[in-house]
Amino acid sequence: MIELGATARVTKVSKENFILHYKTPQIPVVIEQLSEAWPAREKWDLDYICAVIGENRVPLYGGGDRARGRRHQHAALTEMKLQDFVASLRSGENKLRVFFYNILSYAPKLADDFSYPDIGLKLFTKLPVLFFGGKGAKVQMHFDIDLANILLCHFGGKKRVYLFPPEQAKYLYHVPFSFSSLFDIDVEVPDYEKYPALKYLKGTVAELEHGDVLFIPSGYWHYIVYEDIGFSMALRAFPRRPREILQLANNILVIRTIDGLMRKIVGQPWNERNERKALSNTHKNLD
Repeated sequence: MIELGATARVTKVSKENFILHYKTPQIPVVIEQLSEAWPAREKWDLDYICAVIGENRVPLYGGGDRARGRRHQHAALTEMKLQDFVASLRSGENKLRVFFYNILSYAPKLADDFSYPDIGLKLFTKLPVLFFGGKGAKVQMHFDIDLANILLCHFGGKKRVYLFPPEQAKYLYHVPFSFSSLFDIDVEVPDYEKYPALKYLKGTVAELEHGDVLFIPSGYWHYIVYEDIGFSMALRAFPRRPREILQLANNILVIRTIDGLMRKIVGQPWNERNERKALSNTHKNLD
């Protein structure tokens, strides 16, 4: 059965201890008071966000279905004003999500409400991004294409994050030419008959409350469940070692490009081919 422990949790942590115990060994941790001095901790709720940027039109991405046919797996499904999207969340919408919404480009006033913590990560200050989801929303198992070390700063209702280190990928039904597992993989209700490799998974789960900050190490797989309407801001520290930089470039310039082109040219047979490969490649690991 899937083996899950609790993600490490601390109230505060010094720069030295963060580097020693979490960054260097690449271990996830929830830091409860890292955002304690930020105005965002008191100010950021859905009403405030709507007051600041509610008129902005935001692209919305689907979490309720896989990308089929010739549609790119990272393509937005629609767009609407943020205030209308929030209203839909309050009415029960949980399939559409705001994804990777750049604060500096589209909501610069929000940048006054937080700072970049000196915790031992060389954070890229040009790309703080927001994610929104409704109660019951689920985010497909994936790892981040840019291989960044991430500080996920959470606001609003509770959010649950399941975390698996890169070496667990062999059990995760990784779809070729993507950065995700098969769409139907659900670590909360695993289908061991259909996906027997899941029985060998080992990871942790983090329960995030308003103001919590989760450190997600580079390449970690994560599956997210919104227990209530909420939103998070991700601060990123990009890879700096040559091997990691080459892998990042390969992910963006080669793997993502090939997938996009093949979806356009071949369409659904390409998707089905990769789904079959995900099954066969993973089951080979069990032999």
